[in-house]
Amino acid sequence: MICPSCGHVNLPGADTCDNCLSDLSPLDLPIPQDRVEASLMMHTIFALEPRAPVTLPLSATLAEVIALMIQREVGAVLLIDEADQVCGIITERDFLTKLIGVVPNYDRLPARQFMTHDPETVAPRDTLATALGKMDLGGYRHLPVVNDGKAVGLISVRDIIDHMTRMTLKG
Repeated sequence: MICPSCGHVNLPGADTCDNCLSDLSPLDLPIPQDRVEASLMMHTIFALEPRAPVTLPLSATLAEVIALMIQREVGAVLLIDEADQVCGIITERDFLTKLIGVVPNYDRLPARQFMTHDPETVAPRDTLATALGKMDLGGYRHLPVVNDGKAVGLISVRDIIDHMTRMTLKG
């Protein structure tokens, strides 16, 4: 990266110029190519209007998780401790890949045994691009929205796709 102040050639991604110590960090920001990219970079998680998180205590069984998923028509349940801090997430994919046909009588087992511990999260003020990047890198379909360790929402990749579709259709 070439410093606009002194012309020194720095390593790509450098935050400051090695020669004159000028701030180079704003130069690394990507430039959106269309309305969808601009929205992903500008809008925060609030734009998705995240639904309330569906939670159970850490003591829940897998049967309780399944029942709640069916009742609330969701694909993920957050497991929380006594202080309402997010400790884990269990998803429908977990049931399909880790339990059904693999673990006999799994419904009686504790959910915490199969949950993803300390799941990746986003904050309400994170950008949609941040959420999408975390989902892509981790292979996640759901991300808890957390404020001070407490779940305030849950977003899915479908929520982001719906948002992107709306941006594409705007004229």
